Amino acid sequence: MKLLLSRSEKPLTRAVNKRYLKLFTKHISLEIDKHQLDNMSQSNKDLLKRISSLAKQNQELMEENEKFKKLVEKLTEENENQKALLEKLAPGKLAGKHFIERPSSLRFDMATVLYANIRGFSNIQETMDSQSIMDELDLILYEFDAILEKYNIQKIKTIGDSYMAAGGVPVKNMTNPIQVVMAALEMIDFINTLPEKTGRNEKIWEFKMGIHTGPVVATVSGTKKLTYDLKGDTVNIASRMETYGKDKAVLISVMTFELVKELFDSDYFGKMPVKYKGDLEMFEVKGLKAEFSEAGNGRTPNKAFDTRYKLVQFTDMQEVILERLERELPKYLYYHNVKHTVDVVTEVELIGWAEGLSDEEIVLLKTAGLFHDVGHVIAYDNHEYHGTVIAREFLPKYGYTEEEINIICEIIMATKLPPQPKGILQEIICDSDLDYLGRSDMIPVSNTLYKELKEQNKIGTLNDWNKLQVKFITHHQYFTKTARSLREVNKQLQIERIKSQITED
Repeated sequence: MKLLLSRSEKPLTRAVNKRYLKLFTKHISLEIDKHQLDNMSQSNKDLLKRISSLAKQNQELMEENEKFKKLVEKLTEENENQKALLEKLAPGKLAGKHFIERPSSLRFDMATVLYANIRGFSNIQETMDSQSIMDELDLILYEFDAILEKYNIQKIKTIGDSYMAAGGVPVKNMTNPIQVVMAALEMIDFINTLPEKTGRNEKIWEFKMGIHTGPVVATVSGTKKLTYDLKGDTVNIASRMETYGKDKAVLISVMTFELVKELFDSDYFGKMPVKYKGDLEMFEVKGLKAEFSEAGNGRTPNKAFDTRYKLVQFTDMQEVILERLERELPKYLYYHNVKHTVDVVTEVELIGWAEGLSDEEIVLLKTAGLFHDVGHVIAYDNHEYHGTVIAREFLPKYGYTEEEINIICEIIMATKLPPQPKGILQEIICDSDLDYLGRSDMIPVSNTLYKELKEQNKIGTLNDWNKLQVKFITHHQYFTKTARSLREVNKQLQIERIKSQITED
């Protein structure tokens, strides 16, 4: 026994050690049973009992250790899953005290680069105070930074007299050409009013810029504050355009022009040769079109501009909401799924235009259509109300006023069955929400709704469902003239088809 417990013995492997302890414990137990305890001295009996007890405790500790090992492995796997999810939702965020590795570069298919140059030192006279000139330059850069922040544009860098920014980075969006042009106009206005602000009569600053829209590759760096270094032809073209530009003019490429021409007045400026691409046409933006500015001043956006901007912005907002629906909707929603939301958004726009609605009304309707079923991520029952709660939280981030949000929420609530719409906007969404009743694919679509209700134990047999459908469709009527002319006749045919599938008990 002393030989087995000798400290001079080399350490055994974990597997061998476990086996040895198990056999040793069993051996001690057998030895105690085999020999008469009363033939041993009391000290030997106590020693054997102590060894047996220690071996048993050691075995229990090893088993406990194995449990903890499995728990650690499970927690490690869960931690990795959480880190992967966080990286997907918010790239580059901190997970506890550890950094999630960020991609070395990101590609943006549509970004608008503003490359500008601020020159003024050649116009400085000997009588001017050099320190005040430097303070004035700092004031210009500070104001430019504030303008970029106002329009959610990313400042890229300031090197000497050069100033570069980009819209659509790091958050991808469809509105970045409009945002950058608006920011450029404000920069020009600030430079023009600088003598009045500083009390200096001389105009010493020259400000030239080039704006181009296209794909870029961004390299991300930094920890607490991220910075982006852009590369690609879009950056090079914007930089070259600046050299072709003229003082205090907003010069844009033909690519940017095509994306903003409905909102801004622009004059043809000329062509610039681009290597391997031929000549690039350029335009000078004069300001907002009269119909999109207050009192036609060409600078202050009015309600019409806001509406048109929201129509462009809707694509970005729709992408965010549809991604949330894809991610969070319950699997049993075979009817109230992403496709249904897209169908309703499309239908409200079609019926809206046919009914002669304004752009502003179309924006409100499409937004309501996008949110009308989003409440399903909270609960199936009373999902209309839950959708209004989400809309009230989400829409202010996209510039919607309280008045607009109230109208949108009223439109959403109008879809609650049975439909009782008030006004043309609510009538259109009710017709769009039940548009499938008059479509040729009514029965297969209806069956997905039955499957959805069946899995929640909200309906009985398919025969019961068909009876309920006939009753509902017979009493249903479309509210708008457009929906009645398009769907009413076909709806009557669907009633006959469903009746033919009903069997009497």
